[in-house]
Amino acid sequence: MIHCYKLGGLNIVLDVYSGSVHLVDEVAYDIIEMYEHYSRQEITAKIIEKHSEITPNEVNECCDDIESLKSAGKLFTEDTFKPMAGDLKKKSAGVIKALCLHVAHTCNLNCSYCFASQGKYHGDRAIMSLEVGKRALDFLIENSQGRTNLEVDFFGGEPLMNFDMIKELVAYARKREKEAHKNFRFTLTTNGVLVDDDVIDFANREMSNVVLSLDGRKEVHDRFRVDYNGNGSWEKIVPKFQRFVEKRGNKNYYMRGTFTHANPDFLNDIKEMLRLGFTELSMEPVVCAGDDPSALTAEDLPIVLKQYEELAELMLNRHREGKPFTFYHYMLDLKNGPCIYKRISGCGSGTEYMAVTPWGDLYPCHQFVGEEKFKLGNIWTGVDNIAVQNEFASCNVYTRPECSDCWAKLYCSGGCAANAYHATGSVNGVYSYGCELFRKRMECAIMLEAAKTIDSKVD
Repeated sequence: MIHCYKLGGLNIVLDVYSGSVHLVDEVAYDIIEMYEHYSRQEITAKIIEKHSEITPNEVNECCDDIESLKSAGKLFTEDTFKPMAGDLKKKSAGVIKALCLHVAHTCNLNCSYCFASQGKYHGDRAIMSLEVGKRALDFLIENSQGRTNLEVDFFGGEPLMNFDMIKELVAYARKREKEAHKNFRFTLTTNGVLVDDDVIDFANREMSNVVLSLDGRKEVHDRFRVDYNGNGSWEKIVPKFQRFVEKRGNKNYYMRGTFTHANPDFLNDIKEMLRLGFTELSMEPVVCAGDDPSALTAEDLPIVLKQYEELAELMLNRHREGKPFTFYHYMLDLKNGPCIYKRISGCGSGTEYMAVTPWGDLYPCHQFVGEEKFKLGNIWTGVDNIAVQNEFASCNVYTRPECSDCWAKLYCSGGCAANAYHATGSVNGVYSYGCELFRKRMECAIMLEAAKTIDSKVD
């Protein structure tokens, strides 16, 4: 399977199963598109008709080059991964590598688009106790088997509403990791309202990554991200985030924004983040019910797709000017990208990764919390809802018929199970709107990497 497209002045051919990316001229591009559907004689006639300056001998030479690439496994390669799709997840069954700790099912903001119902996940407001937090870490250690590096996300609601517990829990983790020969990597996600110097110093010392929620322009941010009195939070949090990032140095962080029906022109929000001095950026499409006023619509789609293309152009120009920035969804390593297990199986929700509620209940991920039928068990007795876990374990890119002919399937790994469920009622469904966005992001990301490679060779 191949995918041919034009973007950024480049003619790009992706060989799906080898991952090879080819930059070609117009003639080669046209020949490759026809190669498996027409004879050489037919291809020659069509190419000469379209490109009058090309000779039959030149067409034949190009066809020979294509055939050589095909023989070398770099073009028109066959799918050899499907037979192993089911076995890969079986090999990691019972091994947990990451937990999302819901340390606070409550929030000091009242964001109207919040998938978690203003942080309480359609349930009671609650704060995780230190006892539950410690047991969650012990549970992770006990079920991590031979894995050394373990991931823990401090999530909410707003996790800083339980900051003292977080500090105690991290201290406990540092003690336990020495005893158990493990290495904990922590991430903190915050809306910024409670950020102060104590939070900044602690997070910059202990957190491998921090995710800072900012939707970009003041008018966009303050439209949704308001307190319970209806006041916007932009002016309160931006100076805190600037100080946070400045003191963080070269450690990982992300400014995480959300775009909705109100701002499909999200590139303007990214430009505002850049103006404020932030360079590690993420802008996510909203996750909400289709009838929600914030939900992206069919009319928004062409606007959003164009925004992704213009974003790629901006990133390339900034790179050439020596002022690069990172966009999360364009992070792509064409040479040493995810292993085939990751490409087939995805994020590992419900198997390798789970969410823990303040009460110690286990769910496949944070987006399933509150959906009682998806409760896997708890941190004291472990996973007992084997049927649901098996459903997630069997979920991969090959279990979705809609993915069979999609060129991007080994980049998205079948997509997000939560989005699929909320869109179709099945974790093995397909969120088609999200597919459109993902394919465009991948086209842009591949183009960016290809253009940078060309630039490096010219330099």
